Amino acid sequence: MASRALLLASLVLSCFLLPACYGTVLFSSLQRTLEVTASPTSGQVLKGGVDKITVTWGLNQTVAAGTDSTYKTIKVKLCYAPISQVDRGWRKTVDNLKKDRTCQHKIVARPYNPANSTAQSHEWTVERDVPTATYFVRAYAYDADEKEVAYGQTTDAGKTTNLFEVQAISGRHVTMDTCSICFSVFSVVSLFGFFYNEKRKAKRPQ
Repeated sequence: MASRALLLASLVLSCFLLPACYGTVLFSSLQRTLEVTASPTSGQVLKGGVDKITVTWGLNQTVAAGTDSTYKTIKVKLCYAPISQVDRGWRKTVDNLKKDRTCQHKIVARPYNPANSTAQSHEWTVERDVPTATYFVRAYAYDADEKEVAYGQTTDAGKTTNLFEVQAISGRHVTMDTCSICFSVFSVVSLFGFFYNEKRKAKRPQ
C-alpha cells in the first residue's frame, strides 16, 4: 500500500516537473522547418489600415521526408521584435508558448497542404489596431491536437534581421478634423451674434 502511495506521489511530482504532462510546448523544443518570407523590406514603415503584407510559407525542402507528417494547420502571426519589447512585459518572450506574448497579431490560419508544401501565400492588410512597433513574421505548424510542432520566421534566431515597422493610425481622420473646426467656428460666430443682438435690443428706446 505504501509503495502504491509512493508511486502515485512520484507521478504527481513528475507532472509538476515535466511540462509535457500539461501539454506545455516550449519554443526551444520546436524545429525550424518552415521557410517564411514577407513582402516588407528591412526598415520599411507600413501604415495600419492602409498597407498590405504578402506572406509566403512552405516546408524547407532540405528537411527529411516525413518531417511534416503531423502538420495539420499553419498559423501565421505578426510578432514584436526585441526592440519593441523592452520595458513592455505584456509583449515579453517566454519559452513556454502558452505564456509567450511575442506574436499577438494573427495574420492567417490555413490547413496544411502536404501536396503543395513548397508555396502558399496570403495578402494581409495591416489592421488599424496594430500598435506602432517593429515587427517580423512567424508561422507555426500545429498538429491535430492544436499544439505547435514546428515554426519558421522571416528573421534570424536573434530576431535582428529583416525587421519592419508599423505606424498605427492616430484614430483621427482629416474629415473629422475639418468638421470639428467648422463646428467650432460656427459656435464662436453664433455666440458673437447672440451678444450683438442682445446689445442692440438693450439700446432700443423703451
